[in-house]
Amino acid sequence: MKQAEIITFGCRLNAFEAEIMRGHAAAAGLAEAVIVNTCAVTAEAERQARQAIRRARREQPEARIIVTGCAAQIDPARYAAMPEVDRVIGNAEKLEAASFLPGDETPVSVNDIMSVRQTAPHMIAGFEGRARAFVQVQNGCDHRCTFCIIPYGRGNSRSVPLGEIVNQARTLAEAGYQELVLTGVDLSAYGRDLPGAPSLGQAVRRMLAAVPELARLRLSSIDPAEIDDELKQLIADEPRLMPHIHLSVQAGDDLTLKRMKRRHSRADILRVCAELRSLRPDIAFGADLIAGFPTESDEMFANSLSIIEEAGLTWLHVFPYSPREGTPAARMPQLPRGLIRERAALLRSAGETAVRRFLDSQLSKVQSILVEQADSGRSAHYAPVRLSGLPARPGEVLALRAERRDGQYLIVGAAA
Repeated sequence: MKQAEIITFGCRLNAFEAEIMRGHAAAAGLAEAVIVNTCAVTAEAERQARQAIRRARREQPEARIIVTGCAAQIDPARYAAMPEVDRVIGNAEKLEAASFLPGDETPVSVNDIMSVRQTAPHMIAGFEGRARAFVQVQNGCDHRCTFCIIPYGRGNSRSVPLGEIVNQARTLAEAGYQELVLTGVDLSAYGRDLPGAPSLGQAVRRMLAAVPELARLRLSSIDPAEIDDELKQLIADEPRLMPHIHLSVQAGDDLTLKRMKRRHSRADILRVCAELRSLRPDIAFGADLIAGFPTESDEMFANSLSIIEEAGLTWLHVFPYSPREGTPAARMPQLPRGLIRERAALLRSAGETAVRRFLDSQLSKVQSILVEQADSGRSAHYAPVRLSGLPARPGEVLALRAERRDGQYLIVGAAA
């Protein structure tokens, strides 16, 4: 039976929510439909979503096109005005089964996301085409970084009760998923709105204890200003928590960080990385970095560039700054687009150098590999690997030796 097609952009939380919508659409018998789950983190993400909407209409002229996600939540009128779009629904509405039932022809169904006070738990049995699964533990954000529009698409911070997280993790582990990723908009804010205000570290410890069959656990992006002591201890002691932490760094210059309204300094990043490395010497760090933030001078950019090596950052997500209407940074003096692209290229080049250095340090070591496709996967440190002539099934975890590096990949073979 044909099912609705879901096109998802952006974060892991969007990927999790895509599976919720897949279930709702199937239950409602919504087959001849394309659901575009948008992202608003950059102007490029929105451009790609609009391009996908137009392409979907060209390729499936009879399909019903529904647009949702952060971009649709923030500016529903823009998407409703596209001639290709049949319906726009908000980030809260997309999680409700009633939104997909036949008979509701409301062209725009987007309510005030700031009025949402709870994140209702949703049970997901699996993730189509993915070797790892995502578990939502938190949504929304209480902070207002000057460059970020996402709180206006996601609302304020709210947490999923721990018991529901455990139930979801157990369901996915019993379905055969050996690696789960805990996701949220501001993951380290987990628990503040719950009775007793449990920390993220406490939630992780209890979940791992309650689901002993789970082999591997990862965390999505963490704010370096909010890594609690319990989580630090887990990083040190818990082998099932992968030695890979992705930090929301954004910049390595103190004045830039202040103008971004971040809550950490350059020294904080260096301290956090040094502390976690002392607790788990083999840990690998990822980081988000923004290139060309408004007012960024050559010296300020140099500080962001140098922190990659000084902090030992490896897996970089580099975002060329793009102004988001409605944010304070959009009203600051902007840099030329060409200069922003040049600085992004320099950050990416430094990141590629860091990856090669890290991969070289892994040569001859046995790696724990989650197979993602028949010939590729990710190590415990999130290194991309290619399997050298070995039979493998997506979703299984193998112990394989790193034989050589091929560009930005490890080539792995039998561990014997």
